[in-house]
Amino acid sequence: MSLPTADRPRCLAVTLAAITTLACTALAQPLPRTTPEAAGVDSGGILRFLQAAEKGPHEFHSLVLVRHGNVVAEGWWAPYRADLKHMMYSVSKSFTSTAVGFAVQENLLKLDEPLLQSFPDFQPAADSTHLKDLTIRHLLTMSAGQDPDPSGRIWATENWEEAFLQTPIVKAPGSTFLYNSTATYMLSAIVRKASGQTVFDFLTPRFFQPLGIADVDWETSPNGNSAGGWGLRIRTEDMAKLGLLLLQKGVWNGESILDPEWVEAATSAQIIQNPNATPEQLATSDWLQGYGFQLWRCRNGGFRADGAFGQYIIVLPENQAVIAITSSTPDMQGILNLVWEHLLPAMHPNPLPQDETALAQLQETLAALALPIPQWQADSPTATQIAGAWFELEPNPIGLDRIRFDLNPEQQPGSVTFQYREATYTIPMKRNQWAHSKTARPGPSLTAGAQNSLKGLAPFEVAAAYRWSEPHTLELTLRYVESPHTEVVTARFDGERINLAFAASLLGSPSGAPLQGVRANLPAAEGTAQ
Repeated sequence: MSLPTADRPRCLAVTLAAITTLACTALAQPLPRTTPEAAGVDSGGILRFLQAAEKGPHEFHSLVLVRHGNVVAEGWWAPYRADLKHMMYSVSKSFTSTAVGFAVQENLLKLDEPLLQSFPDFQPAADSTHLKDLTIRHLLTMSAGQDPDPSGRIWATENWEEAFLQTPIVKAPGSTFLYNSTATYMLSAIVRKASGQTVFDFLTPRFFQPLGIADVDWETSPNGNSAGGWGLRIRTEDMAKLGLLLLQKGVWNGESILDPEWVEAATSAQIIQNPNATPEQLATSDWLQGYGFQLWRCRNGGFRADGAFGQYIIVLPENQAVIAITSSTPDMQGILNLVWEHLLPAMHPNPLPQDETALAQLQETLAALALPIPQWQADSPTATQIAGAWFELEPNPIGLDRIRFDLNPEQQPGSVTFQYREATYTIPMKRNQWAHSKTARPGPSLTAGAQNSLKGLAPFEVAAAYRWSEPHTLELTLRYVESPHTEVVTARFDGERINLAFAASLLGSPSGAPLQGVRANLPAAEGTAQ
């Protein structure tokens, strides 16, 4: 294949040496492990990164650091765990790009073939010159020529391919960068048309299985395509495996499985996001360094996949390192700044003498990683009054009809039941500790302000805890630990009445004003709990 390239412009586990082998046995074909110093990484530098992470505004969920093909440090902030998948958001795009790479390698697709070649039944308007010029390469480089980004409008339709093709292309394809998630979705649709398989199924024997990646799922479109630009859920170590495959130019376990010319092109700057960026902007932003095939260039010569709210696969070729991070933050540049400030300087060209003191402190810190659990603040006379009671809610935008509280601190776990028009969901909860369960209730935190339809995904694991923050105020915290999101439900009681407010991390309140309701005399259970 010849590709012209552009100019280069608590989980309680600690993955350090042998002490973490047991914690990783749930992972299919884990990467090898070694100590940081054996791989030329200063344990103190990793420790300083973790200390800065604890003090900063970002909520970290996981970290996996790979050097010279070995995991040298990893940790999860409880209740997040090594065995859990995590929603990737736009990191998914880089997996879709990899699927395109395999399709090109197998001569199923060509980078410069017109998009319309995959949709022969679509009849463009006579003046659709730009659409006729649109190629797979343009989709890969976010230069489809649509403006503004049509993704939100397209997601609201039942046929995303047709809606994309009907969207006017107002600029010459390839001329201007504009981030466009449905352009990535079209790549997914094209791979399916060329191969007869969804991107998920197409990647399984070519990528997931050879790399020992299991327990993956991917959100789908209304017609069953992998969403492409978002919706992938995968474990943190498996994120690092994609980075390692790209770092190794498509080689895995000594075998070339992905064309190195594709990798070179995909990870190089194919288009510049803002040709008019000032030197100051270029010096401070990792979003202005150039864009490849669904991968971003970094200020230090590396490249990365990143996804909304703080999901990253960072590849540093000069340092032979891969860093995978999951987190929850509105400031994605801030997390990259911490990596450049602490982890990058910790890497040295040769192995380092063992620093037993720093290593022991790092191990201890990683083992204790945990997010705070809501703590009981007040005893409540209301607690016994509401036990087992249904509260009927006034009509509301999220379709929640009733809610029931079965929370006795002497009987762990209790539960809260949400009854919607379509189904009833009972979620276990504990006082001063997390109760883990799976639920098909996605919660407002996964849908408000986000594109997710969640079709094709298995039920989410949720870690839930409750507390009385005031005598008449009950606070429920639900961490959807296979996503970046947390939902806090606050119930305020006034006699027979309830005021119910929802807050979703990063996404705000999905229902606007608090919901109002009144105690109802209903049987102990109604509907079908899920």
